Amino acid sequence: MEAGAWGRGTLPVPYKGKEEIMYFRCRNCGGNVIYSPERHGMYCPYCESEESGERAESQTDALTVCPNCSGEVPVAEHTSAVQCPYCDSYLIFNERVEGRYAPQMIIPFQMGKESCKQSLRDKFKRCLFAPTDFLSEARLNSMQGYYVPYWFFDYDTTCSFQGEGSKIKVWRSGDKEYTETSIYAIHRSMDIYFEKMPADASEQMPDDVMDLIAPFQYGQMVDFQPKFMSGFLGEKYNMEAGEVEGRAKALMRADAEKLLRESYAGYHAVKTERQDITVKARKTIYGLLPVWKYIYCYQEQEYPFYINGQTGKIVGTAPFSKGKFMAYVGTLWACLTVSLTLLQILLGLL
Repeated sequence: MEAGAWGRGTLPVPYKGKEEIMYFRCRNCGGNVIYSPERHGMYCPYCESEESGERAESQTDALTVCPNCSGEVPVAEHTSAVQCPYCDSYLIFNERVEGRYAPQMIIPFQMGKESCKQSLRDKFKRCLFAPTDFLSEARLNSMQGYYVPYWFFDYDTTCSFQGEGSKIKVWRSGDKEYTETSIYAIHRSMDIYFEKMPADASEQMPDDVMDLIAPFQYGQMVDFQPKFMSGFLGEKYNMEAGEVEGRAKALMRADAEKLLRESYAGYHAVKTERQDITVKARKTIYGLLPVWKYIYCYQEQEYPFYINGQTGKIVGTAPFSKGKFMAYVGTLWACLTVSLTLLQILLGLL
C-alpha cells in the first residue's frame, strides 16, 4: 500500500518523544469513521451509521506506530494523514494539521472512489489497445485520495496601460483605393482584486499536473476541520509561501494583462508604451485541495492518472499494449484472408 503523501517506497521517519495521533471512532461499533463524499458527511463503513464519529486521540512514541493495532506504518517526511496497512484505520497527525501547519481552508472531496472509477472507464473505454487489466476492478481499487497542500494569494492591484492604437479605414473611389489611418492615445487604469490565486506547496506534486487538473471551484471551500481528512491521505506544506508565490503572481499578471487588453479591444493595432501592475495589498491563505491518484504499472513503467476530487477532471494517458495491437492485426489479417479465399471460391463456381 502506498502510504506516503505522493512518493512511493518511502521509509519510516523516526521521531523522538511522545507524538499525538487522532482518528475518528464510531460511537456505535467502534469502527473507523471516514468522510463520505457521496453523503457529504461522516460515515461508518462497518455498521453503516452516519454522523456517528467522535474524535479520539492517542499518544505514541513514534508516528510510525498505529495506536489501534500497534502495527508499523510507513510515514514520509511531510505526511499528515495515512492509512494503517494492517487495520486500515486512517490516522491524522496532530502536529501536521495544527499550529504552523494548520490549514485555514479546505475543499472536501466531492467525488468518491466509485465515481472516479466509473469516470476513468468512461474516458478510456474506447482505447482498444490498452492492456486488458488497465481498467479492471482490482487495479482501480488501488486508487487513493490525497489532500494536496496549497498556498492561495489575494492581490489588491492597480493596473494601468498607456499606448497608441490605430484604426485603418479603406475605401475606393473610381479606380483609386484610399487608406486612412487614425491614431489614438490609449490610457487605461483599473483597480482589480484577485482572489485565491493558487500555487501548490508540494515538492513531489508535478506543477504541470496541477495546472492541468485545474480549475477548482473555490466557492465550495469551507473552514478546515480534521474530520474531512479521515478516509484519505494527506500532506502538510513543504514549501513556504515565498517559495511558490512566483507561480501565483504569474497567473495574476496574465489575468490582469488579459483584462487590460479587453479594455482596449477594437483597434487594428496597438503599440504599448507603458504597462504597470502594482500590488497594493496581499493576503496569504493555506489550504488543502482534493485529488485522486491512480498508478497503473505496465512493463516496468508507471502510468499515473490524476482526478480532480471536486470536478472529476482527469489527467493521464492510457498505456499502449503492443501485444494486443498485434493480436488485433493478426485477427484482422486472418479475417481478410478467409474473405478473399471465399471470394475466389465463389468466382470459381460462376
